[in-house]
Amino acid sequence: MKIGIINGPNLNLLGIREPQIYGNQGFDSVMESLRTRFPQIEFVYFQSNVEGELINAIQDLGFRVEGIVFNPGGYTHTSVALGDAIAAIKAPVLEVHISNIHAREEFRKISHVSAKCVGSISGLGVKGYELAVEYILGNQSF
Repeated sequence: MKIGIINGPNLNLLGIREPQIYGNQGFDSVMESLRTRFPQIEFVYFQSNVEGELINAIQDLGFRVEGIVFNPGGYTHTSVALGDAIAAIKAPVLEVHISNIHAREEFRKISHVSAKCVGSISGLGVKGYELAVEYILGNQSF
């Protein structure tokens, strides 16, 4: 089984950027934890700060993996095109946010991707990635 993990802008700075909001753990250690917890899964990881590159990754992985865990970062609130890319692919997508976007600034409460995803996990820290993978594993008959 293959699962894609796609992270949007500024998530390359996880562990450094605003640790009071996003924590101190870098994403390399998150991926290491996922690979340890789910050895039966081949993870394909992609991160970009560029919207078009994220769209390309969604379109590419969306026909090669059984599911995608996607943290669109700040593009959540601005990118109709990311939502359209999710709607166009075969693989189910779970939206993940490390912080609780609904408890933050008003503009963060708007998501252009949520309605295109099978579900959203918000505010549970990096644990949200693990929960999203567990969901995909338990619902392979999308």
